[in-house]
Amino acid sequence: MGHLKNKTIRKFNEKDLRDKLKQVRTDLFKLRIESKKGTLRKESGKLKPLRKDIARMMTRLNELKKI
Repeated sequence: MGHLKNKTIRKFNEKDLRDKLKQVRTDLFKLRIESKKGTLRKESGKLKPLRKDIARMMTRLNELKKI
C-alpha cells in the first residue's frame, strides 16, 4: 500500500474514508506485531508513514463532522 496524500484523502466520502482508515490501522497493527517479534526487516520504514496517514484521515473525518 502506498502513501496517501491529502489530495486523494479529500476525494473520499466519509464511508470510504472510514473503510480505508480501518484497513490502514490493521496494516499498522500487523507491522507493529512483526516489529515486536523481531521479524520486521525491510518494512521498518513503513511504520511512520502509516501513522501519518492515519492522522491525516482522522483530521479529514473531523473536518467532515464539523460541516
